[in-house]
Amino acid sequence: MGSRAAQQRQEARQLAARLSAEGVRNVALTWVDNAGIARVKTVPAERLAAAAERGVGMSPVFDVFTSDDAITASDHLGGPDGDLRLFPDLDRVTTLAAQPGWAWAPADRYDQLGLPHPACQRQFARRMTERAATAGLELRMGFETEWVVTRAPAGHQAPTGDEPLDYPCAGPAYGMTRVVELSDYLRDVTEALSVQGIDVLQLHPEYAPGQFEVTTAPGDPVRAADDVVLVRETIRAVSVRHGLRASFAPSFVAGQVGNGCHLHLGLYRDGTSLHRSPDAPWGLAPDAVAFLGGVLGALPALLAIGCPSPASYLRLQPSHWAGVYQCWGVENREAALRLITGAPDDADGGHAEIKTFDAAANPYLAVGSVIAAGLHGVDSADRLPEPETGDPGVLGVRERARRGIVRLPATLTEAADRLEKSAPLYEAMGEVLHGAVLAVRRAEEAHFAESEDDEIAAATRWRW
Repeated sequence: MGSRAAQQRQEARQLAARLSAEGVRNVALTWVDNAGIARVKTVPAERLAAAAERGVGMSPVFDVFTSDDAITASDHLGGPDGDLRLFPDLDRVTTLAAQPGWAWAPADRYDQLGLPHPACQRQFARRMTERAATAGLELRMGFETEWVVTRAPAGHQAPTGDEPLDYPCAGPAYGMTRVVELSDYLRDVTEALSVQGIDVLQLHPEYAPGQFEVTTAPGDPVRAADDVVLVRETIRAVSVRHGLRASFAPSFVAGQVGNGCHLHLGLYRDGTSLHRSPDAPWGLAPDAVAFLGGVLGALPALLAIGCPSPASYLRLQPSHWAGVYQCWGVENREAALRLITGAPDDADGGHAEIKTFDAAANPYLAVGSVIAAGLHGVDSADRLPEPETGDPGVLGVRERARRGIVRLPATLTEAADRLEKSAPLYEAMGEVLHGAVLAVRRAEEAHFAESEDDEIAAATRWRW
């Protein structure tokens, strides 16, 4: 144990020296709270080795922060007492291309005795990934990141939510005009991500005014969650350098198409895709069917993880490609769970997409909870119903009932109720983390209980 610690100290010192040679002066250590906000402590680059050995202090109360920086409490967390230690993941230290002199690393949280903090979402994601590996399953995950960009007001005043919105591009949805109007900005986004080791698969304009989407390559679940944090903060930094402001909020303007953050997942066993079984229905091996069946069955509870804000439910509207009905389909963008077949000659092309999630979600909670739901499906030998085609939203109530298509929770209250009753997610998350998540959801509900849609969108527009 002592030799391993000495080796880590040496590696941290070498890393700090390399960062210094690159002109890095500060390192941002981030974790994501249960409201989906990326929180941070920073250390001078020369202190990175000390941070890796002893950690950086922070309060456990952040687990019960809400999106507006209010503080609630759960049975186990809340109040001024206690301390935790942030330990940077040295393997993920990244020099930031759009923030000269800065580097970034995600952090794991431990108590002062060196024991894992039971509410650490990143370690939860790692535990679920390891649980899948024990079952012989490998998951590769990736996120689509959508955001809306506006011009920053003169003087860079702090946003209030009710200031006029000045979009820097006026072209049509998905139109080349938007790329032309913001070509320098979009080039700098992709270049910064590439320099930081993020593999960009595609970037394009989206539906709403000023809206874009970037898709990055899949990786192991923890890395995928790390990557999406880095992607958002890189886009934010590039936007600032261009005099722009980026928002990843679920509902930027009430009544318009919102920002999603779809989660893609592929299942493998012994390096072979479980989405490529030639003689199986839909090409899915039995374990893939059971895993996706578990995810589909848990979606009402998973909404409290992947759609954690009252603003999320302004985005979740029928016939908006947001997946508001509990069904699945092959290449059906209105299904909550979409099976993507990929090119026939691509051995890794097949995977699934959860369309409901948005960027208010803590990505570590999202990947960990989805894995937990899927593994419960494997243990229970779950099955998938027949896939749906077309838009369930245009069907009559009786026809949806005949097909067994039900609406997913339409409010955070309903989703939180389903999470509270979910035994598989409670078991996977543990009492402390599960209780903290629910406490934050209940506080968000109460805060916006009397708010109109426009007020909710304005109040949350710049929180993510």
